[in-house]
Amino acid sequence: MAVEIKVVTTNKLLDEYLYLPSKIHSGYSNFVPPFYKDEREFHDPLKNKHLNKSDHIKILAYNDAICVGRVMGIIYHPWNEKHSVNSARFYQLDCINDDKVSGALLDYIEGWAKSFGMTEIIGSFGFSDKDPQGIQIEGNEFLPVIASVSHQPYLGRLVQISGFTKFKDCLSYKMEIPENLPVFYTKIYDRILRNEKLQLITFTQRKKLKPYFLPVMQLMNEAYKNIYGFVPMEDEDIIHLANQYLSVLNPKLVKIVADQNNQPVAFVIAMANISQGIKKAKGKLLPFGFIYILNEMRKSKQLDLLLGAVAEKYRGRGLSVLLGISLMKTARSMGMKTMDSHLVLEENRLMRAELEKLGGVIYKRYRIFSKNI
Repeated sequence: MAVEIKVVTTNKLLDEYLYLPSKIHSGYSNFVPPFYKDEREFHDPLKNKHLNKSDHIKILAYNDAICVGRVMGIIYHPWNEKHSVNSARFYQLDCINDDKVSGALLDYIEGWAKSFGMTEIIGSFGFSDKDPQGIQIEGNEFLPVIASVSHQPYLGRLVQISGFTKFKDCLSYKMEIPENLPVFYTKIYDRILRNEKLQLITFTQRKKLKPYFLPVMQLMNEAYKNIYGFVPMEDEDIIHLANQYLSVLNPKLVKIVADQNNQPVAFVIAMANISQGIKKAKGKLLPFGFIYILNEMRKSKQLDLLLGAVAEKYRGRGLSVLLGISLMKTARSMGMKTMDSHLVLEENRLMRAELEKLGGVIYKRYRIFSKNI
């Protein structure tokens, strides 16, 4: 049976696009759905301004009138203009384990990209590195964490069959949270705390955290500027992110190092793993999903890193160790035993070295593929 392709042009087809992965992976125990409210906002031009700066398309694949695959194509003009490239992206690829289906989806995006004069496709990649990126090719036996892709292990093989090869890899580290930290680390921790020009700021209340959110994200803009795919956040983006995450962040799991003017020079933001809670909630906060998620937060034994950065002029001074130790002390006091680093670019040697100093080992790998067209 030939694969039929439909372009998503109606709300009904958009619903089919959004919920298709949950249907495909309904029998797969390690599938964790996204938050569907966030997914819908991602595809809403009134909520996601990146859509208005790009050409984009969403398509669905059908076998015998049954929807069996989806993918989004993106040409993000600000990136192409800044870097003088003709690059398209595929994003949110998912389908049944059938190379005819994956091939039809990717071939369609390839033809679409060529029609705009593009000479390369990379993926899976959204508008920036803040969108869940890559196809997971190692560590599928472990449950995905928040803001990372979730699919079955065959997907990477299907992409390769369509002629895509490695472009960049992202790695996730896992580390034990020790009951007693090595003396080497505690000496660094104590030494930095004695520095009168720096202070470690910790929180117990969200209202005390809120004033720091804007300067912390501005620090991230500066620190991440050379990371592949990073798009600086404008103040309105930061406010949206704050509204999205502040309600679920435990302020105890946010640590900031500030200078003598109380300006953040380093930070780390983490949260208790809520993957099982999202599974039980089926990706929906209402009417009862938030209860599953809050329950999972309280009993979780795993800490998930979300964001972290050190200002360039303060790198190499042990601030990441200071933040890491403070965070692990708090996590241990909350009964947590392991920590997930979230995704780190394979080429980011500095960050990888810091994680490895803290005992981290690679346990997941996500691949961004590319193909010349």
